[in-house]
Amino acid sequence: MSLFDWFAARRKDQFVGKVSQETDESDGLWVKCSECSQVVYRKDLISNLNVCSNCGHHNRINSDERIRIISDKGSFKELDSSLTPTDPLGFKDRRSYSDRIRESQAGTGLKDGVITGLCTINSLPLALAVMDFRFMGGSMGSVVGEKITRIIERATEEKFPLLIVCASGGARMQEGMLSLMQMAKISGALKKHRSKNLLYMPLLTHPTTGGVTASFAMLGDLILAEPKALIGFAGRRVIEQTLREKLPDNFQTAEYLLEHGFVDHIVNRKELKNTLTKILRIHGVRETLTSDVN
Repeated sequence: MSLFDWFAARRKDQFVGKVSQETDESDGLWVKCSECSQVVYRKDLISNLNVCSNCGHHNRINSDERIRIISDKGSFKELDSSLTPTDPLGFKDRRSYSDRIRESQAGTGLKDGVITGLCTINSLPLALAVMDFRFMGGSMGSVVGEKITRIIERATEEKFPLLIVCASGGARMQEGMLSLMQMAKISGALKKHRSKNLLYMPLLTHPTTGGVTASFAMLGDLILAEPKALIGFAGRRVIEQTLREKLPDNFQTAEYLLEHGFVDHIVNRKELKNTLTKILRIHGVRETLTSDVN
């Protein structure tokens, strides 16, 4: 038995944790909530920003939807859209990294797992980076790290506040140390942004884990999170086996982290834009012409 087969066999026998998948009904008109099992009309769910009206469960949404929710209509100007990942290490497990990149690009229409750009939010300027979990689990490789670093540097240059929407499984193992280096690079860019007395807010969505949590996700002036988002570094099972004790049921949820001081505020998706606007105004951000955001 190969090492890969051994790990695959172990995964089948181990409980990983509650990972919800949005279940579509066969006709495509109805969706069953993965949290409360309520069946809702798809159009109603979309109009409610993909939040279950019965239990308030926040379904995962893609980067385009997130940008539409946050930014003023037509104001978002994407930056560095041409950057695309390569395979510098020639990495291969069961499949080559190059094949996985091509598959993710074909399936999502994205070049990599983050979209960055400038926009306005209720006429207030904002530099925005939105990670997309659909692309290889939102993992952070060289391109993700470079795009986030560049938008931070642009925000520093333009004296813009910054919002990074996090949704990631952590560092991209197929890029090895090149991926881990992005943690330091992004953190260094954020230090320069802060030295100009500029506001940085991460929004932690489900899930935010690994190297992303260990770096820029926890470096905000105000750390925001969506309800019940999974937020942590190591996996629950790893921690329990290391400590040899049972963890609380709500461990690594946004609510648990809020209670213990790691998150500043939990924001319902429907209230996000107004909440961000209030925070920006409190911090002295002034309205700008749309033409100034380019």
